[in-house]
Amino acid sequence: MNRRGGIRTFLTIWLGQIVSVTGSGMTRFALLIWAYDQTQTATSVALLGFAAFFFFVLLSPFAGVLVDRWDRRVVMLAADGVAGIGTALILLLFAGGALQFWHVFVYEAITGAMEAFQLPAFASIISVLTPAARRGRINGLRTLGYSVTRILAPALGALVLGAADLRAVLLIDLATFAAAYGTLLWVRVPPPAHSAAGQHGRGSVIGELRAGLRYLRTHRGLLYLILLFTGINFIASLTYMSIMPTMILARTGGDEATLATVQGMIGLSALVGAVGVTLLIGRGRLIRWIVVGGVLSFIFGDLLMGMSQALAGWLAAAFVTEFFVPFIFNAQRTILQNKVPPDLQGRVFALDGALRDLIVPFGYLIAGPLADRVFEPAMARDGALAGALGGLWGTGPGAGMGVMYLFTAVLGASLCTLAWVIPSIRNVETDIPDYQEEAAGMPAAPSQPSGIKASSAAPSAP
Repeated sequence: MNRRGGIRTFLTIWLGQIVSVTGSGMTRFALLIWAYDQTQTATSVALLGFAAFFFFVLLSPFAGVLVDRWDRRVVMLAADGVAGIGTALILLLFAGGALQFWHVFVYEAITGAMEAFQLPAFASIISVLTPAARRGRINGLRTLGYSVTRILAPALGALVLGAADLRAVLLIDLATFAAAYGTLLWVRVPPPAHSAAGQHGRGSVIGELRAGLRYLRTHRGLLYLILLFTGINFIASLTYMSIMPTMILARTGGDEATLATVQGMIGLSALVGAVGVTLLIGRGRLIRWIVVGGVLSFIFGDLLMGMSQALAGWLAAAFVTEFFVPFIFNAQRTILQNKVPPDLQGRVFALDGALRDLIVPFGYLIAGPLADRVFEPAMARDGALAGALGGLWGTGPGAGMGVMYLFTAVLGASLCTLAWVIPSIRNVETDIPDYQEEAAGMPAAPSQPSGIKASSAAPSAP
């Protein structure tokens, strides 16, 4: 397949996935509302998120091995298939008046587990369909699609729930699965060429997983790049991912409209950033986008978010922070796609995703106690830090959480700067040559049946 035809194939898959993920997002939103209505507890809603997250992280390393072993298009077909079957079962249970919370929990667990297959399969398809010079912008399109679905899915889900009920949302979701399935059946994706690194440990799941780890250990620039993003996610989980809603509610006396407006700006900014990626990411060294974007996001975004005490400041902070995120993550993904042999990419992307997601709960666990027991008391009107920081951060409810952003701003900017100081990260684009399939010295792997039925897995972000 020529590269122009490969880009057309990618765009066909991408459009189908946007439609499918929008439907899946509508269902997840509607099921969260249903679960809360049934149980009236926040714990039940949190458990649904935990179910998807836990099984995604648990299976990701092994799923990456199987993605490299199987036909990746068939893996994606399987992913959409199982998600569609799960949605159909939830629809039947709801229509029969038999739907219970544990059914939804199992559905979320299966969906999360199958996303462990879908995400690395889609990411690794890009490198066999597109030329290296276009991958930054292609990844930008992928992020753009995800940003659109993140904005549309909750809004459409709420609209349909208001006009009808959960049954209508599920029927729409099934229709979107059909669209994604049709596009995947229509296209053909060439298999990746065999590489010497990709063949290590062949035949054993554990052996092939070790081959992926061995590749990263011998290409330390890529390993450190993955660990850098694990650190970025951890720092972000201490504030932005965890306490941001609580801080805004505390500082506004529980004004939910203000919080919703800030969250809407986060989605809009991610969308604008994704458009910027498609236009700009091919210019200059990718590692510079990571370092500069990370420093600007942490310094200006975190500081402004923590110091602000009104909507205008929070909106500006949300825009600055989220605008750079697509640049940062797409640059990293493009570097991995350019450097890692395609028949190893399933394992590398799966390990990258698992590490980044695995660290997040630890940030959540630390953030709450730090806010409640350390920073909030310290920024009370007579607190230990009120005299020194109260002039800029204010005092009282929410001020302590605002000060936490000062620390994440410094930590995050320092970590991104350190990436430029470490030669193996700074020079990762020049020290590690781009992978060239024609130079692999081995024939392309034959396209094989996947070994799983074409009805197993779950939707991914586009």
